Amino acid sequence: MTNTQPEVVEFPFRRPGQPFPPPQYADYRRQGGLVKARVADGEVVWLVTRQADVRAVLTNPGISSNPDREGFPNLGATLGVPRSDQIPGWFVGFDPPEHGPVRKVLIPEFSHRRIRALRPAIQRTVDECIDAMLAQGDAADLVTEFALPVPSLVIAALLGVPSGDRGFFESRTRTLVAIRTSTDSDREIAARELLRYINRLIALREKWPGDDLISRLLATGAFGRQDLSGALLLLLIAGHETTANNIALGAMTLLMHPEWIGDERVVEELLRLHSVADLVALRVATQDVEIAGQLIRAGEGIMPLVAAANHDEDVFKCPHEFNPARPTPQHVAFGYGAHQCLGQNLVRVELEIAYRTLFERIPKLQLAAPVEQLPFKYDGVIFGLHELPVSW
Repeated sequence: MTNTQPEVVEFPFRRPGQPFPPPQYADYRRQGGLVKARVADGEVVWLVTRQADVRAVLTNPGISSNPDREGFPNLGATLGVPRSDQIPGWFVGFDPPEHGPVRKVLIPEFSHRRIRALRPAIQRTVDECIDAMLAQGDAADLVTEFALPVPSLVIAALLGVPSGDRGFFESRTRTLVAIRTSTDSDREIAARELLRYINRLIALREKWPGDDLISRLLATGAFGRQDLSGALLLLLIAGHETTANNIALGAMTLLMHPEWIGDERVVEELLRLHSVADLVALRVATQDVEIAGQLIRAGEGIMPLVAAANHDEDVFKCPHEFNPARPTPQHVAFGYGAHQCLGQNLVRVELEIAYRTLFERIPKLQLAAPVEQLPFKYDGVIFGLHELPVSW
């Protein structure tokens, strides 16, 4: 074990003109996998970049996901994981024993059986979005007309949200996850507006229960009103923003590699390749721990970088290449351990149906702009595309 303090680097936030993941991640892996970096307000945290080390961090009982703890990484006043006094019920920030009961209640709602039952509804949503796109002519922005509405309508239906409110949710979630184009005030206002709306939905379901997620969670009695509203806000953002960006980036990649269109292996490879939730799994040490031979002291913040782990050359040969035929070990696009993404079954089905149906129904689909000119989300917590112009 070493307790020497390495040189502190500036965190490599995404920048226009740079590839994603940032090339510095590979440098850090070659330097032993762990480096110290300066993030918001001069705070210094550990960056973890190798897959084995990321898994070790995400399963170590001496490392916490609770943002209320001293030393938890701060990406900004309204970015990262909200504290309990900001948004109660944000269960990805719960440690044992609080985390287990919440997860136990939610797991059945995203089981393989439940998601299989949703497949016809997801297929109808995808087809309706394509119908609307085709009706407008022979060109479209695939983000606005397809990648955003598909998961938005799916999660809205799951929660019992009227589809007519989709635009409201999309605008507020975009504000919440923007690093550079939204101010702290913008994000605070967006969060309050979403929470007010969700609380109105909860009040309606308390009086008139239906066949929706909110009604079923209310029936369990496992949540207080505030905790339920926070948990639903998390599900709404996670179910909408990450999936939308995966759909857009995946469609772009398949248009660049049409030989893989229709191959059932593309979903896992695209999830690994793009790793859109790179900055989500924030942690803090609650006691002195050793990761990859490096001493991390209690109270030091940790950022396990998902995209770095999914591009680890010791695990994935030529990791920057899109190769669905690779013998792919388990990626960590959905996290790892007790906090692994609850909605991963839903995301996989949405992506599989979206890619298959899009290219079956629009076989002449093509990019309408060079990839190097596309507006990538360098300014967001979640990586993705602002626009994806296509024609057919």
